[in-house]
Amino acid sequence: MTPSQKFLEKIGLKEEAENSAPPVEAAIAHENSRRSFLKKSTLGGIALGAFMFAPLEDTLAQATQKVNRNSSASDLKITDMRYATIMNSTGRCTIIRIDTNQGISGYGEVRDGADWRYAMFLKSRIMGMNPCSVEQIFKRIKQFGFHGRQGGGVCAVEMALWDLAGKAYGVPAYQLLGGKYRDKIRLYADTPEEEDPDKFVAKLKERLEDKGFTFLKMDLGIEMVSKIPGTIVNGKVWDNVQRQWSMAPMSYGATEHPFTQVQVTDKGLDEMTKYIARVRDVIGYEVPLASDHYGHFDMNNAIRLGKAVEKYRLAWLEDMIPWHFMDQWKEITRAIETPTNTGEDIYLKEDFIKLIDIHATDLVHPDLATSGGLLETKKIGDYAEEKGVAMAMHFAGTPVSFMANVHCAAATQNFVALEHHSLDLPYWVNLMKKVNGKPFFEKGFADVPDSPGLGIELNEDEMKKHLDPDNKTWFAPTPEWDTVRSWDRLWS
Repeated sequence: MTPSQKFLEKIGLKEEAENSAPPVEAAIAHENSRRSFLKKSTLGGIALGAFMFAPLEDTLAQATQKVNRNSSASDLKITDMRYATIMNSTGRCTIIRIDTNQGISGYGEVRDGADWRYAMFLKSRIMGMNPCSVEQIFKRIKQFGFHGRQGGGVCAVEMALWDLAGKAYGVPAYQLLGGKYRDKIRLYADTPEEEDPDKFVAKLKERLEDKGFTFLKMDLGIEMVSKIPGTIVNGKVWDNVQRQWSMAPMSYGATEHPFTQVQVTDKGLDEMTKYIARVRDVIGYEVPLASDHYGHFDMNNAIRLGKAVEKYRLAWLEDMIPWHFMDQWKEITRAIETPTNTGEDIYLKEDFIKLIDIHATDLVHPDLATSGGLLETKKIGDYAEEKGVAMAMHFAGTPVSFMANVHCAAATQNFVALEHHSLDLPYWVNLMKKVNGKPFFEKGFADVPDSPGLGIELNEDEMKKHLDPDNKTWFAPTPEWDTVRSWDRLWS
């Protein structure tokens, strides 16, 4: 065995050593290379004489001193977490950045409308941990999330961890979830309602013809008909049935659907179906058309509405009543032909499993920024698939959460379509950019990138133009969140 073969075998490259006997041509090339090396007389800072007689360990250390070791995933440690809050079409969205001891950072997003403190509260619980241990960290912090926006902090951290892990291993996030089923993700275009049907139809046509979307969603509810006399019952007793998003105690918006005693009259149903008919006349029946935001009325009126719109073959009726009234959802689903859909406010897979097991709805609709992040949402989709239930995905945030959804959708087989809620916000596509240089979406489909992690970079100049006017913090130090101040264990 030649000295070079012994060297290869000593450092663990036995097969290479056995196959390293060069042919004549290779020997000549090797001799020329050796002469070139001798002329240079140094290697990685070692003088030639020292190199010839240095211990093997020193030689290897010097020869590899310029190798980037940032991908030493087993040695990664979380060293910091910071945030910036920007304004989106649906309100405030907080972007978090988790930093490490190797200079790699990962980005996540607190769900739209949620408080940035939901995420920063978790900083002290994850400091010093390896960000690639995503599931371990998730199990440590998931007790601090809950349904609705309260799940936003946990999910933001989980997103950032997958971004970090992907960068550490040099692979896209979807690969860490088991690989991808598709190269492009179908989007559905959310379209907020307009009182003037002509304006609404024009907005829909713009989504179809100019932006190339192939799947639409429209608002359809009592807000659009409440000003027409004789359309609803028990509306005047409330402050304003057009304010279904109010959080004021005992207001219409803060009262769950079965308890308002609001009903829709036949006239009200006629007016709403006229609106749908107008839309169908324009977009036809080839384009799937989902619906949302009906107002706060009970299961019986939901069934009446569902039956009234059946001939328009809507893709689904979404969140007709609160998700946790699962038995009532089951009654609605059984009573009508149009598919039913809920889930954007459900935190973690356990309640999705309950919903799926009784087939309360025809589709589930997690918002990844509430449901638990990428892996938990994939688990939800996989369980639904086994039970014959499809999964659409709710989304209304920035490109950070958008790309987290894209990777999750790519890795989940029963995925149908992902929402885009900011098509009317001109600067949305400029807030960040994809590492591969491609646009976030084209013709109603999002490209699944092969770039490491989530595959995004922040456009700092653009983001700083749209910071929360009440909190213009831009990834400033957050030492006040470094220390754990409570005993968190849930058992003795």
